[in-house]
Amino acid sequence: MARPELARFLRDRRERLRPRDLGLPAEPRRRTPGLRREEVAGLATMSVDYYARLEQARGPRPSPRVLDALAGALRLTAAERTHLFRLAGASPTPPAGPARQVRPYVADLLRRMPEAGAIVTNACYDVIGWNPLAEALLGDVDTEPNMARRYFLHTGEPRRTSGSEEYARIVVARLRGAAVRYPHDARLAGLLAQLRAGSEEFVALWDADPVHAPGHRTKTLTHPEAGPLRLNCDVLTVPDDDQQVVFITADPGSPAARALRRLRAAC
Repeated sequence: MARPELARFLRDRRERLRPRDLGLPAEPRRRTPGLRREEVAGLATMSVDYYARLEQARGPRPSPRVLDALAGALRLTAAERTHLFRLAGASPTPPAGPARQVRPYVADLLRRMPEAGAIVTNACYDVIGWNPLAEALLGDVDTEPNMARRYFLHTGEPRRTSGSEEYARIVVARLRGAAVRYPHDARLAGLLAQLRAGSEEFVALWDADPVHAPGHRTKTLTHPEAGPLRLNCDVLTVPDDDQQVVFITADPGSPAARALRRLRAAC
């Protein structure tokens, strides 16, 4: 356990927070920056004395439960949470479940890219953010926001994509990884049970244990109005939230690019 480094890390993250960040009442004057020790201790449901000893590098080795409580109280990112556990000489416990909300800066990125269709998916393949062009391409996202159910169970809009075998492997590889990272998430477990019960293709791919890294691929999407469109899909990862942003574009000057302009104008 690296007590001095742990103490320094806790003080630094405490001093970076402001009461308004956590819904605490703001006060006109504070002698020290950030939150008070008693405020962090209260948020983490531990004694002020125990927390103070951790910041003074003289406390006992905190348990994983205590570390989880501190990570929540200090609003640590996934990377910071892992670092906290390592400083305490503990193995990080699996997070309770994947993030299911889009950060404001990611949502703003979708709005600022009108020439590309863009969607944000979480680790369960739920579409949790999208722009108008993406909806024009993919159909009503609200009807069925989970892309794995759309593909394997044919829910929501009809399947419109060629090269389906590659896409199916990508989906299964990502869901397999999510199952390892979030073994106690009930919604993910329910999704996997649905897919196993309703799709022999899913079961066969799951047993094959495919591996895929996010990157670039091309596909042909058949749109009910624009017809077949050859599109590029490029993935930007959001590591802190275990999410992916998929940008859907067409080669400049191609028939698909002209079709995307028409769809965008109609949004």
